[in-house]
Amino acid sequence: MSTLTDLPLQPMQVAIVGATGVVGQMMRRVLEERNFPVTRLIPVASERSAGKSVRFNDDMIPVVTVEEALTLKPDLALFSAGATTSLAWAPAFEEQGAWVIDNSSAFRMETDCALVVPEINPDSISGKRQIIANPNCSTIQMVMALAPLHQAYGIRRIVVSTYQSVSGSGAKGLMQLHTERSSNCRLTENPAYPHRIDMNVIPHCDVFLDNDYTREEMKLHHETRKILRSDSIQVSATAVRVPVSGGHSESVNVTFGQDFDLDEVRRLMASMPGVVVLDNPAQAAYPMPLEAEGKDEVFVGRVRRDFTAENTLNLWVVSDNLRKGAATNAVQIAQWLAENGLLH
Repeated sequence: MSTLTDLPLQPMQVAIVGATGVVGQMMRRVLEERNFPVTRLIPVASERSAGKSVRFNDDMIPVVTVEEALTLKPDLALFSAGATTSLAWAPAFEEQGAWVIDNSSAFRMETDCALVVPEINPDSISGKRQIIANPNCSTIQMVMALAPLHQAYGIRRIVVSTYQSVSGSGAKGLMQLHTERSSNCRLTENPAYPHRIDMNVIPHCDVFLDNDYTREEMKLHHETRKILRSDSIQVSATAVRVPVSGGHSESVNVTFGQDFDLDEVRRLMASMPGVVVLDNPAQAAYPMPLEAEGKDEVFVGRVRRDFTAENTLNLWVVSDNLRKGAATNAVQIAQWLAENGLLH
């Protein structure tokens, strides 16, 4: 795990907007784990949470409103409070000189905002606004596995089915799963999903659009093309919610512009920082969310040629959606800014 302990510590105030949420809590943990040089943490939440305290580096720190946080002029603001909040407040922090790393979908497809996975495209930050978009969790893990293969073989088309844990819906999704599991009946009061999730799978993540794909599915299409810098890549996705507490899984079928060697495919993915190839079906060794939860790596297995189509590969990709899919990726972006003298 990389840290910033060798960097000179500069006075750095860091705000977390959405600090009491599931991702906000994980952001605090990852900042601690990576020894990020926080001289003052500013936890931000809604007015109903103001006055409560959160723990950071063994200190209890009072939660403030976003208006109060703005007056404190942080150097860095990590947003994980939804697109509406980001659209309303991220530009205000940017205007004061802060770097903003936003975990919502608000700025991902804006041409003047970088959409960044630090292992792949941190150079895209140059010349853009000081609002940096954190990609969708499902997109991050998929492009981590595919980026070295795209560079080698040129991706033409991806067909992906996701198996997304309830933690992707925040505390509300976790509450529904655990309540239904303990009571053996559907949660009917304020549920996260339109159907029971325990003992079930729901092919419905986010809202349906006019083309009958969900917004989550279209994020995989648009964001992959932007991160890999290729408008010719076609991505067809089906996003499914499964009764798993943490960790997203994906079945990925990818067609390249040229043929490939399977051993070379495994070598390329294994050489990608942050990717672990776990691929020994004879020994029942393959990635599972139970093993990926709590880890920052993206795990890839079930690597095999699609015998029904030319130049086509099948992969199984698993990652912790709260860590690399959200909080860890955001903190890694902040690390890159600090290491390159942009954040101080």
